[in-house]
Amino acid sequence: MRLVLSPNKAHLILSCTRKLARSGSGFWRDYHEVHPEVTVLDPPNAIEHLNNRQSMLEEVADLNLSSFYEEVCTPRQLVIMKDPSSIPTAVAMAGLTLPLVAKPLVVDGTSKSHELSLAYDEASLPMLDPPLVLQEFVNHGGILFKVYIIGEAIQVVRRFSLPDVNTYDLLNNVGIYRLPRVSCAAASADHADLDPRIAELPPRPLLEKLGRELRGRLGLRLFNIDMIRELGANDRYYIIDINYFPGIWENAWL
Repeated sequence: MRLVLSPNKAHLILSCTRKLARSGSGFWRDYHEVHPEVTVLDPPNAIEHLNNRQSMLEEVADLNLSSFYEEVCTPRQLVIMKDPSSIPTAVAMAGLTLPLVAKPLVVDGTSKSHELSLAYDEASLPMLDPPLVLQEFVNHGGILFKVYIIGEAIQVVRRFSLPDVNTYDLLNNVGIYRLPRVSCAAASADHADLDPRIAELPPRPLLEKLGRELRGRLGLRLFNIDMIRELGANDRYYIIDINYFPGIWENAWL
């Protein structure tokens, strides 16, 4: 938990850990009765919504961004709760196209919840470890945009991401590839020599409306969006993750 103490000892709660969020509304109700001077910016039940990769992206599907030419969507995905042997059949029935990015279903703040894998072939799918989310991989020039939202303020940074997958890769790679942690601060691409078409940030008006829509739908004021732009389709963006209160303190604008 992060606390700021003012001279009159009032507490401003900026954030809570996921562990405390899971303590439920009863914990916070009791705490607030003892400390009525506390201001809670984001309710724990809304934070909990982002601890599941299935529920975190549900709000994106119904976004109303009709006034823009750009399209914002999520990759097609499938949730697998158990029985790894059933994954190939489930993938085929859902019509998902390989390769697939495999992510743990639950986001609990541990390093394990950020471990990603890339599955190239159907025969290797039973090697995955449910519960997990499978997302279709979208080529995006190896660059991810982290959109930090704090109330009405928005800041965007570039991060190196997964490299594109081409036909040669699909024909010559099999198995499950464990991927390194991507999109962290150490992977900054803001000062890299990039193709301008890949480095160009998403349009500001689009981000502002996206921020307003998600703030209202999620009931949160402190979060970030991981967004990619489909390679060769400058007007199509995908939201692949939403994180609560990420490492925003690394950014000088704060």
